[in-house]
Amino acid sequence: MAYTTIQISEETREKLARLKSSARGTYDELLNALLDLVPDKDDEGEYTDDFKASLLRSLADLKHGRTYSAEDVRRRLGLKS
Repeated sequence: MAYTTIQISEETREKLARLKSSARGTYDELLNALLDLVPDKDDEGEYTDDFKASLLRSLADLKHGRTYSAEDVRRRLGLKS
């Protein structure tokens, strides 16, 4: 198996280390387990890699409060509720 090096911040490495199931677990195993949480398809077919990445970004946005409610959007657009 070929390996590569990736650049991540110390903070990210610490977060990943806390997620490892054991001290002997590898980051490759952890990252693959996390990637396996992203669905591959739905009733309409396979997801592209770009779509899967957008799902992860959207979940992060939700977690960090970077979203707008439907009411906020209507108000910003000057639409009636």
